[in-house]
Amino acid sequence: MTVTKGLEGIVATTSSISSIVDGVLTYRGYDIDDLAWNAGFEETAYLLWFGKLPSAAELEKLNRDLGRFAPLPAELLEQMKLYPKNANTMAALRSAVSALALYDSAADDMSREANEIKAVKLQAQLPTIVAALARIRQGLEPVAPKSEASIAENFLYMLWGREPDAVSVKALDAALVLHADHELNASTFAGRVTVATLSDIYSGVTSAIGALKGPLHGGANEAVMRMLEEIGSPDNVDSYISGKLERREKIMGFGHRVYKNGDPRAKHLMKMSHELGVMKNDTSLYDMSVRIEELITSRKGLKPNVDFYSASVYTQLGIERELFTPIFAISRVSGWTAHILEQYEDNRIIRPRAEYTGLIEQKYVPVDER
Repeated sequence: MTVTKGLEGIVATTSSISSIVDGVLTYRGYDIDDLAWNAGFEETAYLLWFGKLPSAAELEKLNRDLGRFAPLPAELLEQMKLYPKNANTMAALRSAVSALALYDSAADDMSREANEIKAVKLQAQLPTIVAALARIRQGLEPVAPKSEASIAENFLYMLWGREPDAVSVKALDAALVLHADHELNASTFAGRVTVATLSDIYSGVTSAIGALKGPLHGGANEAVMRMLEEIGSPDNVDSYISGKLERREKIMGFGHRVYKNGDPRAKHLMKMSHELGVMKNDTSLYDMSVRIEELITSRKGLKPNVDFYSASVYTQLGIERELFTPIFAISRVSGWTAHILEQYEDNRIIRPRAEYTGLIEQKYVPVDER
């Protein structure tokens, strides 16, 4: 057997959902550069699930279904109010999504039709859960979702308790499109491994959330924002980054295993960061980020990934740092469920081998002789 640490370079399955070839990310053959500012997130989710962009009638039906499924079971809301106020938000999200299965009578129905409905339900309900968790932590009552609003608009409405502005909605919608899928990343792989045992879709998404929680995956944008807060001002960037590099400390938000010439999503988030800064008459986060990029690219040869500029985008949207990774999950659940549906269609349990490196030829010794 040949051991490849982290499965780097190993092709574990075939998929028709998304691809990364020569630094170009596509969803179902559509370049992310084409989708980022042209397609809405709901169109993108439909594309991932069903392999094509929806017609007007199909999109209208999807939007109706998303609005219909967005409210949470009252019992789940009451449970969420009992979570510790200082609990990790991703841990709370993981628990709430796992509990959703208890209130779905079709949770164990493994038919394609039932699983497609559950994919739409999960996409509708994750924004409601995240917004409710945020408000509960602040001592506020959750805001019920509107039945006729995009996922981006509804999330900001439920989070803020007021109608969001169009620029913020567009920025969040584009960010959701950019984060929707990314081939066989760690959380997607975790979800596929779980459902390959023919476990249910809720279990698969719960596994994926657990993987996304880690700082080497979804949590990286939170680390980027902590760094920007520590720097505080564009004037402090050079000394701060120089100190980090001298101490050989990792700069989060740079480099990616599958991109050698830069993450194609980063430029779109960079543009959003600038536009939001201009709208708010404060481009300091954007200015700091640009200077950090210049320094790291020139000194280390690394380019920003999707996490780097998303930190300043979400902050300028008035979103607290603890919600960055849950928002990632709101988007990525579209990709997770698309992959889960694909796994069910041509399933084989995922069971790799491990090379044993422990002791050999050991003999049992009775306890009183040890």
